[in-house]
Amino acid sequence: MCGRRADPKYSGVLPVMKEKGYTSNDVVAKLRGILHMKKIGHTGTLDPEATGVLPVCLGKATKLAGYLTDTDKTYRCIMRLGVTTDTEDMSGKITGGSDCRDLSDDEIREALLSFVGEYDQIPPMYSAKKVNGKKLYELAREGIEIERKPSRVFIRSITDISVSEDSEAKRANFTVECSKGTYIRSPCRDAGEKIGCGSAMDELIRTRACGIDIDDCLTLSVIEDMVRDGVIEEHILPIEHFFMDCGEMRISRQTEKLVRNGNKFKTGSSVSGRYRVYLGDGTFAALYDIDHGEARLCRLFLE
Repeated sequence: MCGRRADPKYSGVLPVMKEKGYTSNDVVAKLRGILHMKKIGHTGTLDPEATGVLPVCLGKATKLAGYLTDTDKTYRCIMRLGVTTDTEDMSGKITGGSDCRDLSDDEIREALLSFVGEYDQIPPMYSAKKVNGKKLYELAREGIEIERKPSRVFIRSITDISVSEDSEAKRANFTVECSKGTYIRSPCRDAGEKIGCGSAMDELIRTRACGIDIDDCLTLSVIEDMVRDGVIEEHILPIEHFFMDCGEMRISRQTEKLVRNGNKFKTGSSVSGRYRVYLGDGTFAALYDIDHGEARLCRLFLE
């Protein structure tokens, strides 16, 4: 019918393995071409040089983005000691650093572990964080460095710390589990300052995000092959997959109209909590908060 929007070709979350050299927006642009649909969005930026888990929302699942970005993430990081750069990783221009050969493994571990817990991080100048409406990396590329206010983040754990050394450099390899908004370059930079020799992030792999493990992620080339073979839908996670810890409620036909319009309704019982609400035909419709039988909409997923 004229004026009616076509339903998106796919709906759900595609677990993408972001490869080095792509921005998160590059991945979205590539997927628009591969999947032949426009309504696509990612759930959190990964640096171009970083790799790993990038959940991508398709169709109606783009409404999920706000929920998924709030989840903890896990990274595997390599930190290079004895060097500092303008980007705080090894893609940037070297700005300083000092000899670190006499540092003990215990000193390096102690410095890293000091950031576990609540941490006031100063975001890197080369980051997508916005200040007064402008992204910091845009200012940095113009040669402008501004004072950045620290942001409170939470580093849940730093584990599996190992230190290695070769003729080129000394490095620390470790796993970080952290809250949203954490730039792993920041504890790398700050650990180097604490030790006194400087350090920068050498490599970063996001191994888990939004409950998705890296082993379950697909590269763009594999996705392209699966689309061609007609099997990609088998790997798209449905919206309700991310709310399985919520209760489940199926509604009557009389209540469907209220839900479709995002209105509140009475459940006819005294239940409370957050619920997945399904239509009579089994379609996942919405997320509702229920307080003693009165249901109020959190998010509608029908369009």
